[in-house]
Amino acid sequence: MILREWRAEIRRELADEYVAYVQKTGIAAYRAQPGNMWAGVGVRDIDENRSEIVTISAWTSMEAIKAFAGSDPERARYFAEDDRYLLTRPLTVSHYRYLSGDDVAGSGGRATPER
Repeated sequence: MILREWRAEIRRELADEYVAYVQKTGIAAYRAQPGNMWAGVGVRDIDENRSEIVTISAWTSMEAIKAFAGSDPERARYFAEDDRYLLTRPLTVSHYRYLSGDDVAGSGGRATPER
């Protein structure tokens, strides 16, 4: 299993609105793609003006991610209204091989970066 993580800083006053937008666009697109196992979104406040959003999705393989993201799976994918909410627009995402505690002795369920 491969985990895909994207994160960015957003306008705190629009955080709830953006989460709803991300659920309708990015999360829905992840979940509709063959090979996606699950997807979710989280938010944390940084200060009075900024929050951070993260999307994490689980995939059966890097090939499934490429079918969603294109030939460069490390490149972040954006939707039409994202710029209205974003303070940062990262160009890349991170991928991790998921290693449960059962898969690797002593891993404690940690994920490791996929390169």
